[in-house]
Amino acid sequence: MKGWAVSSMSSGVEGKGWDVLDPQDRMRFEQLVLPHLDAAFNLSRWLLRGRADAEDVAQESMLRAFRFFRGFHGGDARAWLLQIVRNTCYTWLEKNRPVDLTTEFDEEVHALPSATPETLAIAGDNRERLTRALEELPARFREVLVLRELEGCSYKEIAAITSAPLGTVMSALARARQRLQRVLTQDEAHKRQEAGREL
Repeated sequence: MKGWAVSSMSSGVEGKGWDVLDPQDRMRFEQLVLPHLDAAFNLSRWLLRGRADAEDVAQESMLRAFRFFRGFHGGDARAWLLQIVRNTCYTWLEKNRPVDLTTEFDEEVHALPSATPETLAIAGDNRERLTRALEELPARFREVLVLRELEGCSYKEIAAITSAPLGTVMSALARARQRLQRVLTQDEAHKRQEAGREL
């Protein structure tokens, strides 16, 4: 992934102002931002649910990060980049799939068994099932789960990336986990029902 992004970014920036940064800033960008290319692609992949779209949006995000790197004055480079990726993804969704942004959380999911999504996925030992379940979640729930569980971001980093209060992040994460658990539970029940019919 990194090789693709570096070559894509270099070719995308050539002629569009590769010289917007002086050599020292360019070197800082390469040291601080480029190590997070995989995280940028991963977030865009989960938010957009498609590799080709995610590659395009990740590339556009990296170009934006490069153009605005002069405005980065230290701090958490990963959180800064992921905020750009998130914003670019939502802009893309608004233009191309606005219906994905209107899907809201169903409060009915609060009446769930006590198993966690993680234990259900591990018990089923089925990564594909977990992937499908994650893709069924609304984008706002996918993003907090991906940032916390797959990218290992702290609640504070997620709050910075999503521009949301810390309490909202914690609440959204709890609700996203519950929703994921419900999807996984329904999938398991459906599998058992199908297996019963085959007998």
